[in-house]
Amino acid sequence: MSTTLDLENLTAIDVHTHAENDGCGHYSLPDDLRAGAGTYFGSDEGPPTLDELADYYRSRKMAAVVFTVDAEAALGHGRINNEAIAEAAGRHPDVIIPFASIDPAKGRLGVREAQRLIDEHGVKGFKFHPSVQEFYPNDRGAYPLYEVIAEAGLPALFHSGQTGIGSGMPGGGGIRLKYSNPMHLDDVAVDFPDLTIIIAHPSFPWQDEALAVATHKPKVYIDLSGWSPKYFPPQLVQYANSLLKNKVLFGSDFPLISPDRWLEDFDKITIKDEVRPKILKDNAIRALGLKDAGHGQ
Repeated sequence: MSTTLDLENLTAIDVHTHAENDGCGHYSLPDDLRAGAGTYFGSDEGPPTLDELADYYRSRKMAAVVFTVDAEAALGHGRINNEAIAEAAGRHPDVIIPFASIDPAKGRLGVREAQRLIDEHGVKGFKFHPSVQEFYPNDRGAYPLYEVIAEAGLPALFHSGQTGIGSGMPGGGGIRLKYSNPMHLDDVAVDFPDLTIIIAHPSFPWQDEALAVATHKPKVYIDLSGWSPKYFPPQLVQYANSLLKNKVLFGSDFPLISPDRWLEDFDKITIKDEVRPKILKDNAIRALGLKDAGHGQ
């Protein structure tokens, strides 16, 4: 097993995978929301442990950005520990790229945790889910957290658009979609011009807003996770082939969508041959700062 990412020999980098199972019987979401998400995505398999996730991606010669979602204030449910993901990356440095997640509601405590996770655990980025965490990304209360992330030169990945979490449940499981309009990230991109922002997912019903922000702001990327490529809106495919060919990233949303299924459907859509390797790996290397971090080429 390699002691670092072998970027040259990776077939792809999946920038969007979830740690759903800590291996000790604790899951990242309450049982009702977890079951609802499984129904929405048509997945009834139990989520893998972090070690199983690493084995899965290693067998495919892929690396994976792995994170949980800390929404303890809104959900009243304990998260998967960020440290557990960082420790898994230490066991599997050839596969796992560890991201952390901190609920912005934690205020100064969260800011201190973010700094500690960067300094002591080597996390490589941060994940936010505005709808589950119940905050607008441009809420100034979250800015001290962004300051720490930007100062460290790390990316911040934000869920956008509709979510499978709570879908079909009474009242959507209490999850409000309004927080995840990607236009809120335009303010963040203005106020933190050096912060790399990744807008996660085709942003239904705000796809055009996401495309506008990503074309206008140089440090904003879009990941393609959470949808089979065969359902991508035509304007997303058009921009991925042209104006955003250097800013669109492969992501699956594993374990809810497998990279195998995603890649099979990706092969069938009209992406230019010269753009495919950019989406699958090259753009992620730049967005995640992997060359700057001294990983193998």
